[in-house]
Amino acid sequence: MFKKRHLLILLIAIIISGYAFVSIYQMANPYETNNSSGPTHEIIANNSAKDLGTVEVIKNIGNPNSKKIAYVVGVHPLENDTHKTLLKLLPTSSNLKYCYDIYVINVTEDFSSYGELLPDDNPGRDTGQNLAYKYVYPKIVNGSYELAIDIHAHGGAYPLDTFVFCPVDGGSGESYGRNVSQNTENISYYNPYQTTSGPYLTIPLNEHGIPSFYFEENSFISQGIKDKHMLELINAIDNLKL
Repeated sequence: MFKKRHLLILLIAIIISGYAFVSIYQMANPYETNNSSGPTHEIIANNSAKDLGTVEVIKNIGNPNSKKIAYVVGVHPLENDTHKTLLKLLPTSSNLKYCYDIYVINVTEDFSSYGELLPDDNPGRDTGQNLAYKYVYPKIVNGSYELAIDIHAHGGAYPLDTFVFCPVDGGSGESYGRNVSQNTENISYYNPYQTTSGPYLTIPLNEHGIPSFYFEENSFISQGIKDKHMLELINAIDNLKL
């Protein structure tokens, strides 16, 4: 009887100590949430003959109880190496302050990438833009997002390798983009003043009250540098005051 009583007291002490440890840990790590189920996947469009591609969203990366930010990849399928970089790094980033959803456009025809350019990439480019406008744009407009970032790459056509820009001057999208540039070492702010995908996503988003800007990366720089720049972008966005 005496031993059973001591064992019971010891068990209660262990439970109380464990609870105290968890409480202290959560207070010390306010942005590390208990999202045991992890990010979820939702199919938005599933490669119909009419769409020539799929659209899905990876939801609840980071802190699911915080303000929401959307990333978009795949609008221009040619630029997929930069899309893959975000998809590799954002879901594995820890202690994120905000909640992130990644909208992934997969064009299934006329698809190519820098370094292995097909004779005609224009159909795939148009397909990605149309998928963005038809499926991603309304989801972001109606999804209570504070910000959207459209991830792109270029083949060296611009004077800068790595930059952000907003196609709508003077609004919150431009302000957030310039803030990211000012708080990163290798990301500039540069506006090329023309973009084929703007009317399909970033321009209407800005016009409907969702700040949105582009991230552009030179596709021919090394993957190690791409990783470094993408982490700079991820960290700068997570430190924005929304």
